[in-house]
Amino acid sequence: MSREKPKRATLPPVQENIDKLDKAINAGNFYGAQQMYKSISARYVSAQRYSEALDLLHSGACLQLNHGQVTCGAELAVLFVETLVKGKIPFDEDILDRVRKIYKMFPQIPVPSNLGDDDDVQELAEALGAAKTRVEGCSSFLRAAIKWSAEFGAPRNGDPQLHVMLAEYIYSESPELDMARVSYHFVRGNNPKKFASTLVNFMGKCYPGEDDIVIARAVLMYLSMGNLRDANYLMDELKRQVTSQELDFPQSDLVQFITFLLQTLERDALPLFNMLRVNYKSSIDREPAFIELLDDIGEKFYGVRRRNPLQGMFGDLLKVIIYISN
Repeated sequence: MSREKPKRATLPPVQENIDKLDKAINAGNFYGAQQMYKSISARYVSAQRYSEALDLLHSGACLQLNHGQVTCGAELAVLFVETLVKGKIPFDEDILDRVRKIYKMFPQIPVPSNLGDDDDVQELAEALGAAKTRVEGCSSFLRAAIKWSAEFGAPRNGDPQLHVMLAEYIYSESPELDMARVSYHFVRGNNPKKFASTLVNFMGKCYPGEDDIVIARAVLMYLSMGNLRDANYLMDELKRQVTSQELDFPQSDLVQFITFLLQTLERDALPLFNMLRVNYKSSIDREPAFIELLDDIGEKFYGVRRRNPLQGMFGDLLKVIIYISN
């Protein structure tokens, strides 16, 4: 005689769980609610009720973040994206709006910059630690969302709006600012005007000699993707914003090289492209990544194949490492 398998408890409508956990969060039971969000959403996923699992995780992520529980909120945000993948949910504007809503719930808190007595140093250390947690949490969430979007209907590099969100958050919240990482996402975004504003802001507070490098890197990154239009727009917008704010635009050999390069790429002028690389070698060598970017540009615009095939292989490996860290 075969023994019947015990029946699973029927899952209630998701709104009942949302309301129950909402009360737990508002009562300050953040950890207990977190475990319930994870276990209950897993049951909905197991039953292939993905829409309800997403509703629960979205509500939980927003509530935890709204109460300043960044680690918990970020964990639920990542689970939200993982559920999109498990459910093979296609990319669309409605889902993008839900991702954006979670993103906007991540706290944006200026890190104090003035040091005083020992209490101030302790306060600064705590603020820097909290900022690092925020950036890591938001970055993990948005990187997962970018990957999901690329796999389920957005452009090959992921949705441009998600890249802009991540670039903005890294720039505004990172205690140790990495402009290469910021630029990586802006050039995959769709808002070069905002990118220009970010660069102008950075130029107003960076060390001497950094301003022309961040400009050159931004333009070369656009060009390495074959995007001459946005590279030109960025340069024009930078000059416009600098002029309107009565600031000085960097005048260096590196900026001169970028200006000539943009003009050269407008036409079939491979010999001139090569000549520029030779004549401005000392400026290009200020940033090791520029050589790889220029190799990509030569390949994109003139079909120049690298002399050493290993060079491209190592460059591709470097890009993978950068993407993972971003």
